[in-house]
Amino acid sequence: MCLFQYDDDPEPEEPDPAGLLYVPVRPGTRAVAVRVFRTPLGSRTAVGFTTVDRLTATLGAEQPWIRLSDSVLRSLAEPLGAELLTVDPTLTAPAVTGRPASAVTLRTEPAAREIGRATRTV
Repeated sequence: MCLFQYDDDPEPEEPDPAGLLYVPVRPGTRAVAVRVFRTPLGSRTAVGFTTVDRLTATLGAEQPWIRLSDSVLRSLAEPLGAELLTVDPTLTAPAVTGRPASAVTLRTEPAAREIGRATRTV
């Protein structure tokens, strides 16, 4: 812990300025809309990337983007319920390939047969 505070140090409660970010957007008919994501805990967050390479590595090459400052991104995302700003996030879920296999197999017929057998034997 530093005992001295210098003029160029930000206040601890102030967010660190991220500068200009590459921000993913959704194209609309007349304008674009900033995409809002969710954190692993479910909170809404605005997302920005420091390089185009990081954006395309996370969201794909087809993802449209615009350049915004962190303060403008925060002011656009706040009315949407996103008070957080996440810079350079990475996806944690595996990529989806093909049709997912069914995790639950319904067995109504065999179960009905077993119940029928149980009532017959009693």
